[in-house]
Amino acid sequence: MPIPFAFDFKRPDYLAAFEWRVERLQRIRKNPGVIPGMKAFYRDNPAQFIIDWGVTFDPRNAERGLPTLVPFLLFPRQEEWVAWFMERWKAQEDGITEKTRDMGMSWLTMSMSCTVCLFQPQISVGCGSRKEEYVDVIGDPDSLFEKGRIFLQNLPAEFRGGWDRKLHASYMKLQFPESGSILSGEAGDGIGRGGRASFYIVDESAFLARPQLVDASLSQTTNCRQDISTPNGRANSFAERRHGGKVKVFTFHWRDDPRKDQAWYDKQVERLDPVTVAQEIDIDYSASVEGVLIPSAWVQAAIDADKKLGIEITGALGGALDVADEGVDLNAFGVSRGVRIEHLESWSGKGDDIFGTVQRAFRISDDRGVAAFMYDADGLGAGVRGDSRVINEQRVNKGSSVIRVSPFRGSGAVYDPEGEMVKERKNKDFFANAKAQAWWSLRTRFQKTYRAVVEGMDYSMDDLIVIPGDLPERVKLVSELSQPTYTINAVGKIVIDKAPEGSRSPNHADTVMILFQPGHRALDVWAALAA
Repeated sequence: MPIPFAFDFKRPDYLAAFEWRVERLQRIRKNPGVIPGMKAFYRDNPAQFIIDWGVTFDPRNAERGLPTLVPFLLFPRQEEWVAWFMERWKAQEDGITEKTRDMGMSWLTMSMSCTVCLFQPQISVGCGSRKEEYVDVIGDPDSLFEKGRIFLQNLPAEFRGGWDRKLHASYMKLQFPESGSILSGEAGDGIGRGGRASFYIVDESAFLARPQLVDASLSQTTNCRQDISTPNGRANSFAERRHGGKVKVFTFHWRDDPRKDQAWYDKQVERLDPVTVAQEIDIDYSASVEGVLIPSAWVQAAIDADKKLGIEITGALGGALDVADEGVDLNAFGVSRGVRIEHLESWSGKGDDIFGTVQRAFRISDDRGVAAFMYDADGLGAGVRGDSRVINEQRVNKGSSVIRVSPFRGSGAVYDPEGEMVKERKNKDFFANAKAQAWWSLRTRFQKTYRAVVEGMDYSMDDLIVIPGDLPERVKLVSELSQPTYTINAVGKIVIDKAPEGSRSPNHADTVMILFQPGHRALDVWAALAA
């Protein structure tokens, strides 16, 4: 159930929210018999409780002529996060939330935790951060527990469950007398030492000084550990677990926040250094890693680049299939029209075989009007050729058109070996294999798009790349595109490491790489001429 009245997050008018709450509270007080049913509802719907009765505090509102204490009206992605969090708790499994800075996550986590403690009987919740002053400084709303106190003391008395700040809000501890639940705080190496917890939230987990101690403690403390953080490079426990494939991940990107737009982002780019923008705004774990192939700023410039440049997308449709090469990986299929990525979707191949994967690729091709696609022919993808031949024979027997399926062998020789993708360097002398050439070609597209969008340089439309802002699975793609790194081997050729430091294979980015690899573009042209 969303916000029950029209609300503009960019130009907020909180009067309607206050009036709605006052009117509803008056009706409740005239008929208090509805309160038990409402509490039962809020027990399973904490996001709605926050929307209906919660508050948040932002001193920056004073600069805009707004009250500093305002109704906490969740935007859709925040509601999704609360539901996702509750699913992890009910399933007794860990979770990781990666986020852009200034997304209101501290207020959201404390409001959600307090709501759960208000209505769930006899639970114990833990919350920790790297320093005590981040966890609790009484009277300082920058600290987590003071946020909780502000949230609780501004609830209607009917829903506070007898909570009293003087009686139930000691240092690093909030007690809930009606439910018998408790919310406790810890800091630094002491996180997880305070006893068993129904769930435990670790705030800014990527910045812990000694995460190995926290990992050991929490493994014995709770069955539902929830880490929330902006990235801090790849050399930490948070990044390792985020990319390890064993923990479910929720991404809070600035584009999910209706208060933020391209003008906001441009201002951050102007104010902050590139590494900070990439790491804390774009959620780029490789921001401080040497040899990043496609910097995050280039990727961001490509989002809705056609709209930014005022160009019309033209060109042939093409498809690409990346086959999962291990159990935790995902199959991915992408569609492009000219320089624009039109569609991207992924799915688990667990419990299925390569034939099922190829069948799905054919279905997507039919749905999207794709007459030909390429596939990663290395590893498990080698089986696609035979399966696609069988499927095409079946299509012919049914009177359907054949879909052309072509291999891309990243381990093979470069395309156009005598040509020069890099001036005065023949392709065969510059790239170690076709994979390195294809990734470098993709890098060049993003670089030219960045120069056109951000620096205003002249461009040829056919050299660009466009990521639609509403592309399905865009967040995953954007994160993966800045993951690969490059080095130069002993004979002076470019070598690509697409999964550095043990990170997972970037299936979404691999699919886009195949979509735009030089040989695919040539095949598209030939197919158009032959049609």
